[in-house]
Amino acid sequence: MKVLVSGGAGYIGSICVEELLERGYGVTVLDNLSEGHRAAVDSRAQFVRVCLSDRELTMRAVEAAGAEAILHFAANALVGESMANPSKYFRNNVAAGLNLLDAAVRAGVRKFVFSSTCATYGPPARVPIAEDQPTHPINPYGESKLMFERILEWYRQLHGLEPVVFRYFNAAGASARFGEHHRVETHLIPNVLKVALGQAPHCQVYGTDYATPDGTCIRDYIHILDLADAHIRALAPGRMGVYNLGNGEGYSVREVIQTCEQVTGRNIAAIERPRRPGDPARLVAAADKAKRELGWQPRHPRLEQIVATAWAWHRAHPDGYPAGPE
Repeated sequence: MKVLVSGGAGYIGSICVEELLERGYGVTVLDNLSEGHRAAVDSRAQFVRVCLSDRELTMRAVEAAGAEAILHFAANALVGESMANPSKYFRNNVAAGLNLLDAAVRAGVRKFVFSSTCATYGPPARVPIAEDQPTHPINPYGESKLMFERILEWYRQLHGLEPVVFRYFNAAGASARFGEHHRVETHLIPNVLKVALGQAPHCQVYGTDYATPDGTCIRDYIHILDLADAHIRALAPGRMGVYNLGNGEGYSVREVIQTCEQVTGRNIAAIERPRRPGDPARLVAAADKAKRELGWQPRHPRLEQIVATAWAWHRAHPDGYPAGPE
């Protein structure tokens, strides 16, 4: 089976590409390298540099790939930036994504797996969060993802598309070869590990007065390889729907820092900051639907396992991916 992966030079996309190749799939990667890295693309995959905002080039690239399925990861994903520049998020995450979707329809690709987010829910009505909870995003990033989810449903009805939507919680960890290197890093675990590497004097804890056992926010972390496994399971014919991907366990910011200290064997300084607007106290997934319908089960559920793989990759690649021919 041939699979086209948009955003395959990014963190999640690159490891999904690696796992697809390991399981015998043919892979074409589309990426404009604005956020991804050429060195993160497995050499066994075909790489095409194209921006999805270019409708005609996207149409030609999808047609040439001859893929039977598309995994769509290409998007902007910084909540704060989306509040400052909503136009960028609606143009890139919705309008450019629509070009890819139309290209899929024209090329006869039926299976379309979409990388969405728990930000579509907004402040949760209850925790753990199940897929049937109301969606009330509170930032343009979450809204842009929800808009594309709704477009996919219309394309299912009108074009016979088979969409699978995955709402991620917090992807973390690494494979042996590929890991997390964002040009602007906002994720907690890599920022904490920068302190352990001596690349930062301290990490930051935003809010210490939440209604949680230690006063800091609680989040659900899922290993990147478990995330990739769910995407590959979604390629089976006839599978459609919206699924949460998380471990169903929450860890506080302080617990993450303590776990990083245990794994690295190094002291990690932390500075307390005021709460950030819009940060809920707890975000934890109910992922029973994915387990039940996809036969999916996290293989690396413990935070120590997740951090250990991230630490191994960052130690081997302290400066991330080389610049290369971007």
